[in-house]
Parts: sequence; C-alpha cells; structure tokens
Amino acid sequence: MLKEKYNQYSFILDRTARRVKQYAQSAFSQHNFDLTVDQWTALRTLYENPECTNKELAELCGKDQPTLTRIIDLLIKKNLVARVDHPSDRRCLSLQLTDKGQSKILEIAPKVAEFRMQAWQNLTEEDFAHFTRILNTIYDNLTIKQRDNGDGSYD
Repeated sequence: MLKEKYNQYSFILDRTARRVKQYAQSAFSQHNFDLTVDQWTALRTLYENPECTNKELAELCGKDQPTLTRIIDLLIKKNLVARVDHPSDRRCLSLQLTDKGQSKILEIAPKVAEFRMQAWQNLTEEDFAHFTRILNTIYDNLTIKQRDNGDGSYD
C-alpha cells in the first residue's frame, strides 16, 4: 500500500515535469523564439556561467555530454554559441556566447520569465518553501543513492 502511494507521487512528479516542459516548448513556438527549451537552458546557463567547457555545461544543465554536444552543435549552427580555445588548458575547448547569442538572451529572457510564471499562479510563499524543500530532498536522496552505487544505477 505504501509503495503504491509513492509510485503515485512519482507519477505526479513526472507528469508535472513533462507538462511544464510541454507548456514552455509551446510558448517558445508561439513566440517564434527558434529555440527548444533545452537549447534555451544551455544558452541561459552559459550566459550565467561564461566560458564553460562542454563537460561543465552538461553538469550545470543536467544533461549527459553527448546530448549537450548535439544541443551545442545546433546553437553553433544558429551562430548563438562558439567553441573557443580554453584559456588555460590547450587540450579542451570552452563554449561562449556570440554577440547574437547575448542579444537573443536579452531579447527573450523577459518573455520566458513571464510565461513561466503561469505555472506558479495561485501558490503562496509557504507553498514555494515546502515545494523547494521537498524537491531538494528527493534530488539529494537520489544523488546520494547514485553516489553509493558508483555506477549510476539505483537500488
């Protein structure tokens, strides 16, 4: 019985996460941003953490490296991101926003913030505090579990 309840919570969490992403992607399309949500996440993260390596950006975005590489390749084709020599390590490259990428961030960030607020309507500060605490606890539980196994698997 208890297991069923936790399975239901996992279902609700997954369903909600999918809906948030679907809503955001739909809004991106309606506003003709010419970006996916994942591309936006990479751009915004790079804006907030200039000149990351691919590995660092993948970790910050919560993506595996091959997936992030595909996202970056598309952003490079759109002339929003460039790969440049790493300032202190000749063996790797850094990623940086182009002028066009900087402009894109400044142009659409306010609109993204506006439509992302739709999900948070009718919630109080107390709701946010509980929600944040619970999600961080779930994340930490799974991060600790993943570290314990050492192979990326879960018990």
